[in-house]
Amino acid sequence: MEFNFFKFLLLIGLSSLFHTTYSAAQHRAYVRITEQEFQSLPLDIIVQALISLILVILSILQTIGKFKEIRTVQTKSWETITNLSSFYTFNHRGKSLFCQNYLDQL
Repeated sequence: MEFNFFKFLLLIGLSSLFHTTYSAAQHRAYVRITEQEFQSLPLDIIVQALISLILVILSILQTIGKFKEIRTVQTKSWETITNLSSFYTFNHRGKSLFCQNYLDQL
């Protein structure tokens, strides 16, 4: 039952968010027609946008279900996790310092 309730809240939140964008565009067009300088959106549009955004976020979090813990790291040691082969660098000046031919030339 509550799963459908949060889907309904998601629908209401998304439609309210759409209405907010439409109101903001309509206000912007009104400012252009009356040749006024645009300063900011009215407070009611900003409040509606924030409430709609919070409603959408909360309803999505409740709709998707329970989060599961990631337990793959528990079996690995710290050395295994931090040992990343993508950070290995073999083209550096140490190659010429410890090369046998380079030392013979000195």
